[in-house]
Amino acid sequence: MAVSNKIKLMLFALGEYYKETNKKLQKETAPNLAMVSSKADFIRVVQKAGITSKKSRSIYKNLEQLEKKKLIYYNPSKELLFTPKGHKLLKHIEKDIHPYLAVLDTIRQQHMAKYMKKPQTMFVE
Repeated sequence: MAVSNKIKLMLFALGEYYKETNKKLQKETAPNLAMVSSKADFIRVVQKAGITSKKSRSIYKNLEQLEKKKLIYYNPSKELLFTPKGHKLLKHIEKDIHPYLAVLDTIRQQHMAKYMKKPQTMFVE
């Protein structure tokens, strides 16, 4: 299945958005509930996050492409949901970028200093 990087990024963004919003529900007393989003809400999140400098109409078109490729769909309440095909592609994307995210997480952790000697400071030209 030929999917552009732009489409993969939108799919990944939607997946991460749902993952993050659903963390709050899973920690509380409602593990059987899941949060969903409308197109308009998700477009605002994408714009606010700075994922793309596109206008909302362009982001909307990208979401339409995800629909045409049968990666997402709308339920009768007009909320964005993943199709099984979209969920499978999202898992593949996550698997591909996991090593990069793991490096970022490791570098950002405070106890990383245990594994390295002190970094040196030097002047650069």
